[in-house]
Amino acid sequence: MDVLTALVFFAYAPALAVLWYFYHKDRYEPEPKSYVIMTFLLSATVSVGIAYVLESVLTIGGLIKPILPATAFYMALVAGVVEEPAKALALRLPYRAGQMDGIMDGLVYGVAAGLGFAATENFLYGLGWGLGVTLVRAFLTPFAHATWTAIIGVGYGLLAEGKTYSLAQFYALAIVLHFAWDYFAFLSLTVPAYNIMLIFLILVNISIIRYFLILGEEEDRQKAWYYLWRRGWR
Repeated sequence: MDVLTALVFFAYAPALAVLWYFYHKDRYEPEPKSYVIMTFLLSATVSVGIAYVLESVLTIGGLIKPILPATAFYMALVAGVVEEPAKALALRLPYRAGQMDGIMDGLVYGVAAGLGFAATENFLYGLGWGLGVTLVRAFLTPFAHATWTAIIGVGYGLLAEGKTYSLAQFYALAIVLHFAWDYFAFLSLTVPAYNIMLIFLILVNISIIRYFLILGEEEDRQKAWYYLWRRGWR
């Protein structure tokens, strides 16, 4: 296996495996595969492109100088503020198509968007820093990005149900978690002890996405009769 093939495999295969797991957790009314795949691909291409351009301007400089010095705090803040809305753009496709009508739907599409972004990001990191970087990130960032975007996805699902009237709190939580992850990741490059915080944040992310999964499954069980009735009319 040549290096490029290995980069593609280790960047995308773990993300697709996680997506497969969450997709099959939606047992009562699985989402159309075409919309799930398109959400993944949109985030893996368009969202990554938008984030790259904005982050280049705000941190590297590009045609203008960075707004603030590139400290760990500022770099992490830019990543959270830019990348979460960029990934959420991919969620507009299933939401506008009327495919998101509950917690589980939002979770599946949010995970798809987060994983698409993480996969391409890991591939690009590998191109720049080597296969080893992609291998390490392949076991960490898919779960992180999936959780952060799933939070926003659940917000869209609740919005579609009329159970919330604002996405602000969902965006805010996703951005804060993303910022915290990147901030301590940057600090750990010089002070390895900060890896303890990364381990803690991994556990937090897993707890959040598991919590949403439990809520989604419970909501779907309560609506099982509705799904059966709708299938009967198709």
